Amino acid sequence: MYIIVVGGGRVGYYLLKALLNEGHEVLLIEKDPRICKTITDEMGSVCFRGDGCEAAVLAEVGTGRADMLVAVTGDDEDNLVSCQVAKHKHNVPRTIARIRNPLNAVLFKKLGIDVTVSSTDIILESIEREVPTHPLTHLLTFEDKDLALVDVKIPAGSTTIGKTVKDLDLPRESNLALIIPSEGGARTPTPATVINEGDQIIAVTTRESEDLLRAALMGA
Repeated sequence: MYIIVVGGGRVGYYLLKALLNEGHEVLLIEKDPRICKTITDEMGSVCFRGDGCEAAVLAEVGTGRADMLVAVTGDDEDNLVSCQVAKHKHNVPRTIARIRNPLNAVLFKKLGIDVTVSSTDIILESIEREVPTHPLTHLLTFEDKDLALVDVKIPAGSTTIGKTVKDLDLPRESNLALIIPSEGGARTPTPATVINEGDQIIAVTTRESEDLLRAALMGA
């Protein structure tokens, strides 16, 4: 797979190294000549000096045959432009952008970027997993399909305890995939499955329906 990485900072450097170790054909684009020299001295001719936002630069490095472009500079706007040029001018099948501001994720998606990666969101999701009382935890996000795999734990006092799945007012866009009781084991829920205190419910939902799903499962 031919992968172009835009941005030679720490993220770009380690991403380049990892992808090369996996056997991919990788080229990194970086404006700073000092960074390019450091990477070239260490890894060979895998760094191109130039601006990854410019169409001429992307054309020169053969972006038209790239399978993926990953923009990981420290500037959200630059990452957006690089991905847009790659996607719309060079027909790159897959574009991934690093974003520093999580609020930009919706805009990037509307503008055609396939995947966004926010370090802020990743840290928050890690914190959620460590807080046992947190009602809803993201397990996996499918940005290109606007879907999320979430884990909802039923706490004491939930008004849904004792109800069956068919009695729950679930959002139409949500599906319950698995129930893990507090005593262990796991089962696929049916309409007759009863909700119990301490159940962990794995569900697939849209990002917009997360609050509705949480309310439907917890009665709050």
